[in-house]
Amino acid sequence: MFGPERRFRAARLWSNEEIRRLAPLFDGDVVNVSGWDDRDKAGSTYQTYFTAAKSYSITNYQGESGFQGAPGEIPLDLESPLDQTLEGRFDLAFNHTTLEHVFDVFTAFENICRMTRDAVMFVVPFAQVEHYTSSFGDYWRFTPQAAKRLCEKNGLAVVYQAVNTDPGGAIYVLTVGSKQPERWRGRLPETRIPSHSGEWIGAPGPVERVIGGARNGLRRLVKGEAPAEPELPG
Repeated sequence: MFGPERRFRAARLWSNEEIRRLAPLFDGDVVNVSGWDDRDKAGSTYQTYFTAAKSYSITNYQGESGFQGAPGEIPLDLESPLDQTLEGRFDLAFNHTTLEHVFDVFTAFENICRMTRDAVMFVVPFAQVEHYTSSFGDYWRFTPQAAKRLCEKNGLAVVYQAVNTDPGGAIYVLTVGSKQPERWRGRLPETRIPSHSGEWIGAPGPVERVIGGARNGLRRLVKGEAPAEPELPG
């Protein structure tokens, strides 16, 4: 996957694979917070990932990619006081790339945490092209440490965290926090956060490496030197 497609798709495909690995571990009531129509943007829905879930719900707010009026869909404004009927209603609150679009991110995340009896799984962008519409803005980017502090501020311990390392593409942080971390000891994969997330920003991606190699080859040809071994995209 090269060029503009890689900038937007690589991180989503990575997060989908991470979620697909983790989702079957959650066997209670699951809610996709601000999940629009639940699509994973890869031809499926996130509900299909949670194969052991007892129930699966979706919340949305008004506006573009918002409330659909679908059967069972729950209206929810993350910046407003949480309806008491949603307090502790779920075992897992799942949220994918929404928090960057909510200006009052602390209230939003607190509400997500209050909805769950145990765990929160959320994906946020570390680095990504700014994107907004007339219905929602684009305000924040998150480091792994920020995700961890958000969890701790709301009484959750981080039990899993991962970051993708796709050169030339967006960077996502996936975090699982739990109010009952002892439940997850030994059940989740080992956390694998790079020592300095994003240190590859600015490094040449696959297309840039190919172009750079072609330029170097042309220079060597002009100088009458032997061509170097080609560098293939990784």
